[in-house]
Amino acid sequence: MNIILTFTLLMIPGAVTSISVTGYSEGGVIITCKYEKQYRTNMKYFCRSIWSGCSDLIRTNIKDEWVNDGRFSLYDDTRAAVFTVIIRDLNKQDSGTYYCGFYAHLYAYTEVNLKVREGIQRRTVTGYSGGNIIINSKYEKEHTNRLKYICKTKTTHPCFDLIYSKNRSEWSHNDRLSIHDDKTAGLLQVFIRELNVEDSGKYRIIFQVSEDYSFFSELNLDVKEDDCCEKVISLSATSGESVNISCRYPQSHWRDSKFFCRISGADTCAHETSVNVNRRWTQERQLQLYDDREVHLLTVIISNVTDSAEYWCGVQPHQQYKIFITRVQLNVTVKLDISAVSPLSSDSSLIIILSVVLVLIFIGLLLMIVTLYKRHQTRGADSSSKRENETVFQTACDYEEIKDFRLHNDSDTGRSAEYNTAQILTNTSDSDNALYSTVTLTYAVVNFHKKSDCVDRISFSNNQDYSEYATVSQAIV
Repeated sequence: MNIILTFTLLMIPGAVTSISVTGYSEGGVIITCKYEKQYRTNMKYFCRSIWSGCSDLIRTNIKDEWVNDGRFSLYDDTRAAVFTVIIRDLNKQDSGTYYCGFYAHLYAYTEVNLKVREGIQRRTVTGYSGGNIIINSKYEKEHTNRLKYICKTKTTHPCFDLIYSKNRSEWSHNDRLSIHDDKTAGLLQVFIRELNVEDSGKYRIIFQVSEDYSFFSELNLDVKEDDCCEKVISLSATSGESVNISCRYPQSHWRDSKFFCRISGADTCAHETSVNVNRRWTQERQLQLYDDREVHLLTVIISNVTDSAEYWCGVQPHQQYKIFITRVQLNVTVKLDISAVSPLSSDSSLIIILSVVLVLIFIGLLLMIVTLYKRHQTRGADSSSKRENETVFQTACDYEEIKDFRLHNDSDTGRSAEYNTAQILTNTSDSDNALYSTVTLTYAVVNFHKKSDCVDRISFSNNQDYSEYATVSQAIV
């Protein structure tokens, strides 16, 4: 519905602010209009100034909910006391003066001067389930320091799942979505990984110019299922070898440029090599590419591989985006150089052998020292014990009876005895005649017999030499 406001209404006090807004064709703008909190319940509107008044573009009395009318959307945030207006699908004819305000006892409004430039165009990009896609958005130098972010739109909500770029030149990540602002090149890059059909839809890349407004470009993402191509290829190689890789691509991309790149730590392409001619080898550094468009096959040769890495085969339909189709996981094992290792191994073996020998020698010396020390301690203990205790160790033995043979007269005993008589001459002073006194010495014969369990000799603790004795008794007749 159009409401015609007279110039008189537009001239009444209440137009407290005036802002300038710049947008780009086929893109859109987001305008923020503030109001005082006592007007939260009032109806909000957005209109365009014409020669006879203001043509109402959208108005609503609905609070805290998006209201859509054609290319316009309005959201009245009663908590923040602001309402937001979105204009989509801009064109040059949309340049002009607009007003956003509310109905009260007087009309209060904010003047908006919109200027639409040529430049950003809506894009439709195609991706494939299981693959990745990277989208490039060029921007003017004046927007270098603007805050930038991307979101996905729905009918009931104009933007959700936001991810903002960082002020520093590095990637920001949110789940499968990444964004990078290359301020030097004036290029904003959006990277979406592991695509699926549910990712299809409309997206907005937004540049926030100020608190009052932002502008955005729109893109349509179409994710397809295509069984023509392998999603993942796993290969193994030894360092120094060459690897051949074959990547198929959809027939619809036969005219497009093909690329092969290595994924860096930021999940983006690094060391990329492209080919855009049919059946002709393209070589760059260690890579060789060959595109056979008749069979829709990209052949890649990597020479002298050095380490494991993740690569991607893909197509580039447009300068503004790339489609990653097949993931290539290359596992490289290190090849041992025997000529370099053998001397080292020999030296190592010799060192090990010498070390073992030295250890064994040390252990042997240690055992010898311990043994000698124990022997010394034992001998010292024995000597001390012998000196302190004069104990005669004997072993019980059986001895034969020792018979005492005495000298008897035969007349008394009637027996004869064997004996030796020693006569001792005693000289008396009383007479010249010699008086002989016979002294008979009687000997006892002792016979010792050795038994198997008897010690040969009796030992004494005073360390005297061992001796054998016979008992001699004197018998006086």
